[in-house]
Amino acid sequence: MLRNIPKVLPPELVKCMMEMGHSDVLILADANFPGTAHAKRMIRMDGILIPELLEAVLQLYPLDNFIPNPVRLMRNLPTEPVPEIWETYRELLKKYDKDDAFHEFDFIDRLPFYEDAEKAYVIVQTGDESRYANIILQKGIC
Repeated sequence: MLRNIPKVLPPELVKCMMEMGHSDVLILADANFPGTAHAKRMIRMDGILIPELLEAVLQLYPLDNFIPNPVRLMRNLPTEPVPEIWETYRELLKKYDKDDAFHEFDFIDRLPFYEDAEKAYVIVQTGDESRYANIILQKGIC
């Protein structure tokens, strides 16, 4: 056992985060995301919701402050309401972003988001059923 690693993080995910370098990408995906079709590496966490996982990840994971928007979300349709989960993400990012890298979300349409997912270092597929809960985190340096 190690100290100060949130218990929700499985060893495989901690290992991936340790292996990642500057500008590598981690995706926390919702239950509807086509992870198997797009992932180079995939970790399944079906019993976890993304906010709980995001809070744990952000305690260990520096965001990239060399780019304007190291956090990207899948854009909702203009006819849909703004997903409530995004405000939860904003609060967690403000709480844990020690390097002041997060300023605002960048939004990506669904199909380009899937294309970006194919280049991600790892995709973590959760059981979260919230709409538009997918989030890309670009890693910075410690």
